[in-house]
Amino acid sequence: MSKTLVIGANGQIGRLLVQMMCEQQLPVKAMLRKAEQADKFEAMGAETVIADLQAALPDAAFADCDKVVFTAGSGGHTGADKTILVDLWGACRAIDKAKQHNIKQFVMVSACDAGDPEQGSDAIKHYNICKHFADKHLIESHLPYTILRPGRLTDDRFSGKISTTRPADKAQQFISRSDVAACIVQSLDHSEAIKQINELYQGTTPIQQAFINAIKGRLG
Repeated sequence: MSKTLVIGANGQIGRLLVQMMCEQQLPVKAMLRKAEQADKFEAMGAETVIADLQAALPDAAFADCDKVVFTAGSGGHTGADKTILVDLWGACRAIDKAKQHNIKQFVMVSACDAGDPEQGSDAIKHYNICKHFADKHLIESHLPYTILRPGRLTDDRFSGKISTTRPADKAQQFISRSDVAACIVQSLDHSEAIKQINELYQGTTPIQQAFINAIKGRLG
């Protein structure tokens, strides 16, 4: 069974993702920045590797993995410099390393306004620009990719239902982190997610059906 490297495993989405994958007995390797974070992931049943996105990424992190999820982020309390180093440069370096290791799928957790940063909030424009160019680098790498662009993230409970269509009301343009994690699992489990870019919002359609509908919509 294929093993997935989760970059940013100790982040809010990353922790939920690793837990879901372990519960479903899906082989997963959690990439962590600090060794003291490893115990809780190993207790879940995950393999761990210590690496820092702001340093050289070790080949050992990608060894025995054929899929990668990038859900790392500098966090909302850091400056634009950290956003550039982690969300852009760190992502690009991870993509390049994944290409060296012939990764079969790279899932990028991006942002809903990464496609057009000019349409997003000025307050986080630098963040959306970084996500835009990280996504662009992934697409141009020719790696098999899946790009997920969630709306505003919340800590609401898992619903299992989403929409891939952006609500007209900005107040409704949100999704829970647990539902995003479930969307990542869905993407990893289905080859039709390859070369797809999906925005993610709260909704009323079961996750699997929402992805199928999105693909059918692109096919006309």
